[in-house]
Amino acid sequence: MELHMNPFKGRHFQRDIILWAVRWYCKYGISYRELQEMLAERGVNVDHSTI
Repeated sequence: MELHMNPFKGRHFQRDIILWAVRWYCKYGISYRELQEMLAERGVNVDHSTI
């Protein structure tokens, strides 16, 4: 029996949004507040403390 875990199951945001946030955070070394602004520019409203 092969088990496949879905790390995005039960998350508040869609998979793509989570991946964008992680990618930008790691690639550019930006703060959570800067990441919040970048997501807001793309129509995703999230508080920096949620990230």
